[in-house]
Amino acid sequence: MNNNQDLYIELKDEEWPLTYTDHDRNIARGIVFDDDGNFYFVRAMRDDDFGKATIIETAGGGVEAGENLEEAIRRELNEELGADVDVICKIGVVSDYYNLIHRHNINNYFLCKAKGFGDRHLTKDEIEDFHLSTLKIGYEDALAEYELRRQTPLGRLVAGREVPILKRAKEIIDSMDLIKS
Repeated sequence: MNNNQDLYIELKDEEWPLTYTDHDRNIARGIVFDDDGNFYFVRAMRDDDFGKATIIETAGGGVEAGENLEEAIRRELNEELGADVDVICKIGVVSDYYNLIHRHNINNYFLCKAKGFGDRHLTKDEIEDFHLSTLKIGYEDALAEYELRRQTPLGRLVAGREVPILKRAKEIIDSMDLIKS
């Protein structure tokens, strides 16, 4: 499950001033694709401490106590997308900060091929506060969507973290010929 060329990216939050960081969050995130070349993301419409923003983001979330990264990514993709996946490989890690909430994120990204979709299992916050929906989109359209969402501070943070990972995922998909023609 290792592609021997894992990315490691360290990012700083240039949107909000750093006062202090009081916790680290270990996160599992998935670049999910299917045989037809579609990619699956979550779209969140937020109005919170980060401001009003609509963003595109990879599905994923915090790794729970006693859970390994592969268990976490499978659980998170099932919860947020209703997806059953094959985990192809680890893409890499993005270390970033959300200064506004004093958090350091360790985002572990995996390339995952969708086998099927069922019901999502969203939390109350994901439904009521973030209005999470599934976005099924092609690669070029995904890049354009990230660019469009850079208009807000949160959108810039998320795009800065995810666009390099998405580009690396596409390189892996192409090099391994993972999408049927």
